[in-house]
Amino acid sequence: MKRVFCPKCDHQITFDEKKYQDGQVVPMVCPQCASQFKIKIGRKVVRNKAGEEKEVRETDFSCGSIVVIENAFAFKQELPLAMGENVVGRRNKDTDGVNVEIITSDPSMGRKHCVITVKENKAGGLDYFLRDYPSLTGTFLRNELLGERETVRLEDGDVVTLGATTFILRAAENKNENSNL
Repeated sequence: MKRVFCPKCDHQITFDEKKYQDGQVVPMVCPQCASQFKIKIGRKVVRNKAGEEKEVRETDFSCGSIVVIENAFAFKQELPLAMGENVVGRRNKDTDGVNVEIITSDPSMGRKHCVITVKENKAGGLDYFLRDYPSLTGTFLRNELLGERETVRLEDGDVVTLGATTFILRAAENKNENSNL
């Protein structure tokens, strides 16, 4: 199943892309706002509001990722992390400054909920740190509420909860481990 967003209201629409061939243009109607638009199956270039074309690149998981666990508010998602600060929050059309947008209808999750910082360490690996943005409902690491302005280290497999939404950190593979094989 493929997910697309309405360009007018940002409503998520799901459809089975396997019913169509690469290059085929599919007309869509948003069930929320009745806006009509077209998508091209297998397309690697998208056009922004100004009419400029932008190439869509494959997702880069070289700095690790978070795996959002499926729940009543959202489906399972794997979202990549980048070097530096990654602001994690609820996806919203009007939210600026969020690098890692979780698609959810969870009202207890903030638009800017927490920050995951990815840094390279002296050994050439990556270190992960978590802090609350601050949010109204708080950020939990392994069922422990983070304190105000508290920054904690994350390890591969750590469970983080934001409101009613939970994700698991998937650290990037250590470059040094692969070179010894």
